[in-house]
Amino acid sequence: MSYQAQKTLPYRVELYRQLKRKRTAFAYSFVLSLPILVAIAVKFGPSGNSGGPTRLGSGTIDLIGLATIGAANFTVTMLYFSTPFLLVTVIALFNGDTVASEASWSTLRYLLASPVPRTRLLIQKMKVSLTLSLIAVILVPLSAWIVGMIAFGLKPLQTPLGATFENSVALSRIGIMTVYLAITLLFVAGLAFYLSVRTDAPLGAVGVAVGISILLNILDAITALGSIRDWLPVHYSFSWFDALSITIDWSQMIRGASYCAMTGIIMYALAFIRFAKKDVTS
Repeated sequence: MSYQAQKTLPYRVELYRQLKRKRTAFAYSFVLSLPILVAIAVKFGPSGNSGGPTRLGSGTIDLIGLATIGAANFTVTMLYFSTPFLLVTVIALFNGDTVASEASWSTLRYLLASPVPRTRLLIQKMKVSLTLSLIAVILVPLSAWIVGMIAFGLKPLQTPLGATFENSVALSRIGIMTVYLAITLLFVAGLAFYLSVRTDAPLGAVGVAVGISILLNILDAITALGSIRDWLPVHYSFSWFDALSITIDWSQMIRGASYCAMTGIIMYALAFIRFAKKDVTS
């Protein structure tokens, strides 16, 4: 049988290989366990120990109080808690570890000698890391809904904006939030993937990606920066909250999704350019 570059490193083989890794199991276990821990703390913990209302947008809301209303409210609360750090860390792990880990194990050069073309290798790695990332994003609302249903029951979604949605409508709104969140995280995924190509230290790539995200969130919180904050990808992290309005205002979500997708694509493009010129010795 003649050599066919497009058949090297099959997607299903690489996906199965990454799913078997301990870091994948650990990441998914953490994502699945967080709603359980939060539900236990809220349901059985001392009342009034939530630390007070949390600022969201231009107002303040009692997130813990809203979380106990029902499964839909609990899911929205878990999305809010997961957005700034949990999902950022998990997405950075899946994308920042993918190429750098091969280099640290000294298996990258053997993959290229198989022979797997460089572009093919990077495309397959990117597809698998994005698949793992998407699974993580979906697991947050899915697990939160199941846990919330068991702990608090199925009740209409009551939003801080004064709207009330039946569960069928609430599910569609949560679906919109999840899709938007997945798109905005493309910036973190692309950044971590680019760093993974540049270094042989997977933890370094993951740590720098998470650190940059935290730094950008700090800068976004500085109101003195004014309109400069609009150019920060993390500025649109919570624009999904507009999906909780009776009439959805799509403007900020469209702007945020477009900007984050664009910056993510740019980072992936830089990763391919860098990898094409990289001298692989490990």
